[in-house]
Amino acid sequence: MSAQNVIAGATSKMSIFEFSNPRFREDFDERSFEFKHSVTADHPLFSRERMRRLLVNPATKNNVYYNAGDIRVDQRWDAVPERTKSVEEVFDSLDNSGAWIALLRVNEDPEYNVLLEDSLAEVRKLSGREIDDDKKTQEADIYITSPGRVTMYHIDPICNFLMQVSGEKQIHIFDRNDREVLPEEDLERYWTLKDYAATYLPELEHRAEVFTLRPGSGVHIPLNNPHWLKNGDDISVSLSINYQYKDKRRKDVYQANYYLRKMGLKPRPLGSSEFVDQMKVSAVGVSRAVSSKLRALKPKT
Repeated sequence: MSAQNVIAGATSKMSIFEFSNPRFREDFDERSFEFKHSVTADHPLFSRERMRRLLVNPATKNNVYYNAGDIRVDQRWDAVPERTKSVEEVFDSLDNSGAWIALLRVNEDPEYNVLLEDSLAEVRKLSGREIDDDKKTQEADIYITSPGRVTMYHIDPICNFLMQVSGEKQIHIFDRNDREVLPEEDLERYWTLKDYAATYLPELEHRAEVFTLRPGSGVHIPLNNPHWLKNGDDISVSLSINYQYKDKRRKDVYQANYYLRKMGLKPRPLGSSEFVDQMKVSAVGVSRAVSSKLRALKPKT
């Protein structure tokens, strides 16, 4: 029997998630909440040796991001310390390298893809959502963090189930609908420029909901909810099961508002007028089509 079949058999015989939130369907992608899960350090896919193979696997090695050094909560992603070591060296010295390693799209490895598919099947069943109709992409990502390391404040484009596999850390999650915490300008910049570095305001830290993640526990992070993390005293390994929505409308409205604001205007927020939102979507669509045609007509040199 192949290793893939062994993993598939193991994951299919047991439930991955254990949700005790009675409002799961109502809170899904609206509010953060804790849950339990069965993916812990004794799972064969999360041994140190198995994860290290992802660094050299042709299917996954190009999806690795990492940085190391002292990081502040309010630090921008483009201002992290310069990397001086290879990811293999950083991985092998996690105890004292101050590192954060993101193994993205590990589902390109067939064994991890089984875990992703099984997990999303459970989410689909429990949420009652037509996830396959809603999603544009789906991913399983692994985050490996050195003791004491901070992951800076940011927002993501995903509906996320973050599962703690080993170690302990705290995650501070804010409400995406709080416009003092997350101004329209931050959302416009994110959806236009892919600027993940939302503005952290320490005076509003008390508005965060803080979850302590330990092996076997996890937290649901809705789309665009700002958050930051502080690792505990041991190496932390977390698994993110997530997907991106198709949701072109949201992106187009925020892009339109970004450029309107640059012109000195004060655009209406997304959702304040169905008619105005549709006009913005149409305008961005026309602009995109014109730009595409101009690129096609440009002489090749």
